[in-house]
Amino acid sequence: KRPRGRKPGGGGGRRSSLEPCRGRRAGDPPALPPNPQQKQPLDIEPDRPIGYGAFGVVWSVTDPRDGKRVALKKMPNVFQNLVSCKRVFRELKMLCFFKHDNVLSALDILQPPHIDYFEEIYVVTELMQSDLHKIIVSPQPLSSDHVKVFLYQILRGLKYLHSAGILHRDIKPGNLLVNSNCVLKICDFGLARVEELDESRHMTQEVVTQYYRAPEILMGSRHYSNAIDIWSVGCIFAELLGRRILFQAQSPIQQLDLITDLLGTPSLEAMRTACEGAKAHILRGPHKQPSLPVLYTLSSQATHEAVHLLCRMLVFDPSKRISAKDALAHPYLDEGPVKPKAFTISSLLGGTPKACTGWHNLCWAEPLRPAKTAIHRHA
Repeated sequence: KRPRGRKPGGGGGRRSSLEPCRGRRAGDPPALPPNPQQKQPLDIEPDRPIGYGAFGVVWSVTDPRDGKRVALKKMPNVFQNLVSCKRVFRELKMLCFFKHDNVLSALDILQPPHIDYFEEIYVVTELMQSDLHKIIVSPQPLSSDHVKVFLYQILRGLKYLHSAGILHRDIKPGNLLVNSNCVLKICDFGLARVEELDESRHMTQEVVTQYYRAPEILMGSRHYSNAIDIWSVGCIFAELLGRRILFQAQSPIQQLDLITDLLGTPSLEAMRTACEGAKAHILRGPHKQPSLPVLYTLSSQATHEAVHLLCRMLVFDPSKRISAKDALAHPYLDEGPVKPKAFTISSLLGGTPKACTGWHNLCWAEPLRPAKTAIHRHA
């Protein structure tokens, strides 16, 4: 049984208004639309907006069906452009597919009774009171046990995702939800995708918040692996120890410079997938020696074992970066095996709709409700 720290502080998210619905006051959360088995909309008891993202606002609400407090995410206007259609569909499928203690999953997906009214999506998930960003910037002291418990859960959730062939591609403190018992869940799968094994297939570079972006993406690599998520975890680990962002730059170029200030000038082998412009930028500058011992100054909790694991995560060459599985076996942490089946979305691997109307119909027709075949992690 893992140690549990004291309850971290944290409050609600920033407020954000919702478009008023017919028959309701401006600023009120909407009545839930009926699901296919119901004739009347569900009436909810609103609490407050607790957060928002690129695809909608999240409310704390009471589910009238059982009286439990849950989170309701309203995703409006999701079928207006092709990029949004693909990302929303992919996120919904993943939320319904995954079942793990440290990965957020959907409790329900609510739809109107007819596709003609299907312009927004409502996702019901477990209610989490805070996130790691709010905890890090709060005055709440974090013990060594806090840091270990949070890091352990992040890696445990990532091990599960990676073993299912999924790259999250946006691991950051704000996407790591935490409840009052210090249970952590990875959320926001809007940028997640199935791992691309064919290195000749180009992958988008418009992923990962800059402060947590791996050097191979900063250097223009057109193909990358799940090692980009491990780099992000390393940045978060350092942030938990030091209570400040490790690489806080104003631009991607400056971000890369801060990384080389710490790790030293990378070898040509480590830059083998970088674009020529990025290589030229590195080689034009002065040769830098590694300054990794500075990590010991992050805090008194930056012990030898902690810094050793951190250095295994913050490796310039992604092929030499530690995996989530090996990180959990590190002396600083350890964990048992997780073996889910591979995650696939057949409709995304084969032919895909070329217009928003196609995705609209697909989201309507697909069984997006949590399925009985979803992966369960009981340990």
